[in-house]
Amino acid sequence: MAVDLDTSSIWATEFSRTFRPTTRGLSSKLSKRKAHGSIVETPFPIPGTAPPGDRGNLFRWHSFVLGGTFVECFSTSCRNSHHSSLTISWVDPMNSSRILALATLTAVLVLASVVAGRSIAQQSPPSLRPMKFMDIIEMESISNPAVSPNGTWVLYTRSTTDWKAAKRFSNIFLVSTERGILSTRQMTFTKDKNETSPAWSPDGGFFVFLSNREAPESRSTQNQLYLMRPDGGEARKIVDAKDGVGTVEFSKDGKWLVYSAGKEDERQLYALSVAKIESDKPIQLTKRSAPVTWWTISPDSRQIFFLSADSVDKVNKERKEKKFDARLRNEDSPVVHLWSVEIESKKEAKLVDAKGYTINGVTVSRDGKWIGYRGISDDRYKKTVTESNTYGDLYLFELASKQIERLTENADIGESSLQFSPDSKLIAFTADNDFTFFRDEKIYLRRIDDRGGNWKKLGDGHDQIMSISFWSEDGKEIYFNGGWRATIQLFGVSTESGKVRQMTNIQGVAFTSYDEDSKVYLTNYSDPTTPQNIYLVPSLKQIANRSQWKQLTDSNPQVREMALGKTEAVQWKSSDGTMVEGVLVYPVGYEKEKRYPLVIQIHGGPAAASLLNFSAFHGTYVHVYAAAGYFCLLPNYRGSTNYGERFKMEIGGDYFRQAYDDMMFGADHLINSGLVDANRMGVMGWSAGGHWSNWILTHTDRFRAVSSGAGAVNWTSMYAQSDIQRAREFYFGGKPYDNFEHYWDVSPLKYIKKAKTPTLIHVVDGDPRVPRPQSDELHMALVNLGIPTEYFVYPGNTHGITDMRNQLVKMISEFNWMEKWINGKDRWLDWNELLATFKDESEEGKKSSTGKVEETK
Repeated sequence: MAVDLDTSSIWATEFSRTFRPTTRGLSSKLSKRKAHGSIVETPFPIPGTAPPGDRGNLFRWHSFVLGGTFVECFSTSCRNSHHSSLTISWVDPMNSSRILALATLTAVLVLASVVAGRSIAQQSPPSLRPMKFMDIIEMESISNPAVSPNGTWVLYTRSTTDWKAAKRFSNIFLVSTERGILSTRQMTFTKDKNETSPAWSPDGGFFVFLSNREAPESRSTQNQLYLMRPDGGEARKIVDAKDGVGTVEFSKDGKWLVYSAGKEDERQLYALSVAKIESDKPIQLTKRSAPVTWWTISPDSRQIFFLSADSVDKVNKERKEKKFDARLRNEDSPVVHLWSVEIESKKEAKLVDAKGYTINGVTVSRDGKWIGYRGISDDRYKKTVTESNTYGDLYLFELASKQIERLTENADIGESSLQFSPDSKLIAFTADNDFTFFRDEKIYLRRIDDRGGNWKKLGDGHDQIMSISFWSEDGKEIYFNGGWRATIQLFGVSTESGKVRQMTNIQGVAFTSYDEDSKVYLTNYSDPTTPQNIYLVPSLKQIANRSQWKQLTDSNPQVREMALGKTEAVQWKSSDGTMVEGVLVYPVGYEKEKRYPLVIQIHGGPAAASLLNFSAFHGTYVHVYAAAGYFCLLPNYRGSTNYGERFKMEIGGDYFRQAYDDMMFGADHLINSGLVDANRMGVMGWSAGGHWSNWILTHTDRFRAVSSGAGAVNWTSMYAQSDIQRAREFYFGGKPYDNFEHYWDVSPLKYIKKAKTPTLIHVVDGDPRVPRPQSDELHMALVNLGIPTEYFVYPGNTHGITDMRNQLVKMISEFNWMEKWINGKDRWLDWNELLATFKDESEEGKKSSTGKVEETK
């Protein structure tokens, strides 16, 4: 029921304040009666039924329990007019039917009108605040959507930040696909633990999830298995494994819940009878000396397919336990085979005795008659490297005959995404175009029973990377989420004609998925003003019409209180006449005829792209720069994806030259357009973005500041230090031992004496992709040359900074470095600025801005 009111957006706030004392009392009483579901009160704005990305209206939502009934109040007021409306609905928590209580509504409206007593003409919209560094750290993330078997509910996890603990924690939420975000209920309420991986029982009567809620320390990753019903109540632990639970799956027939448990190097399989899930003890299905590394239940629910070696190297294991822990480079590991175990009898069988390869990447056809897998070379110098898939091929195993067919044989190509059609008659995979290394991936298709037959290439006229996301139920079309310039769109490719059709045309990023059991389509969507959230799409016929999507989650509602920089795609012509595109973020409060400082933010990859999505990442944080009056340009330079195969491959053998021109011409375009001050520019990047930052440092002095994150300077030494030699060979025209001169010619270190720009350097101590010695060489050279430089080494063994404290260090130091050298500020780093984040007032500010849904006490 909707009522139009000539009142301001503050109306809903006054309305909620009127009822809060009552709802707290009701909540307390009802919690003692074990009311169904959670009683939540959510005094923060949500976009309601507005289409994704709509920032034109102000929204308020409040929910509470009144007389045992779940009540929702939803008001909207237009930013551009004096019109407001209120919607109030009553929901029976037992059957979710909507009841309109007219008498109560009338009383509420009369009371609210007296309390409000103001017209919208007398009110001004709330002021927007700038985005801050802690806003980046505190961004929530939504993940693990699980659709109920009947398609009416979706479980998901929401991860939030505990800054003082320097850790993220997650809880599970439930939302109705019919009613959308107004029906959101928080199901778990642990404050310093993680509740993850929700999975529905086949009948939808309950769900299970993993949690470390009883672990002795909040940082423990040891999970146990819990059961909960969607109508609420306490979660009950149904598995208490000594060394924790790994992964979980229900059998299709609903009889069994199977899980893996134990230490990672000792993990085995167990089963619980669903009918007696809270009383029976688990049945141990495997008792192997080697761990189970992957598993799935067969479609007929009778057996489990799994991967495991014949045995473990006991001597090697013992020497590590005795602290003889020296690490042997490319240490050999046991070959992994494909096995099965029957659930009822626990009878085990080896299905594929791998010879000359080790198995991974397994997929099973829906009819359960076929198993596809990837065989990786068992050569220790191939199977233990990051690019091991390059040295693998695809195989097809028929369970009835036990026959194995080798599907591919390509020495330098790593095929992937092996999948079966819904009717189990077709098999498809993706591989580099025409099986040529680094060309854009295409889909290859064949009938399963056409043993040794030719592969049909799909999407030959589509000049972009293809993948396999899901199939149409009749098998006539394969759908994939693919890059298109600065966006991600949904495409479909005909399995008959091979032609590709673009199904969406959005100025944002959308990843669409399909749940085979419930037949539900979900889209994970984001655009420059909309944080990533999950939407229900009624059907693929409506996928292109965003007004038909139903929003199911509302992560980071506080963003609607922030002033964001206008974001758009911008194009310019490069030195060779090619049109190049990038993402441009304007300063907040931009004024024409005024020139602003510029920071060029270079993406990594380089086979990647900057997109028109919501930016809340410690690597870029563009809206913080925008709030400080900067333009940010994120160029999709030569070597980027989403602009065609030639565009991506053009830097092969000539890594820097053309991409450097692309970026410099991009800066010139903004200067010539009257937007940017040519004397106030900086550049920053991580990984490949760091490589280009170092090249720019040694090839021009037009920038006032450089920030180099995990960037290489000496490609000759980098080849052996890094973990992706095959990619280096493509970009630099072979191995360095055959081409030392070229490797040195494209090394920024060769030109280091030309460097003049103050440079801040960042690297993770144990980075395997761009190891620390590259940054050591750069820093040493700049110090000796007298170039202003500072150098951060972060703890860890990853290619990026994973600790949130150090993410904040990176952002603040990098931003202030730009401020110092571009705008002449006195300082570049004040540790007191970081320490201040632990003060009570800062913590209170955090609590007021996170927009969490919390149980009413």
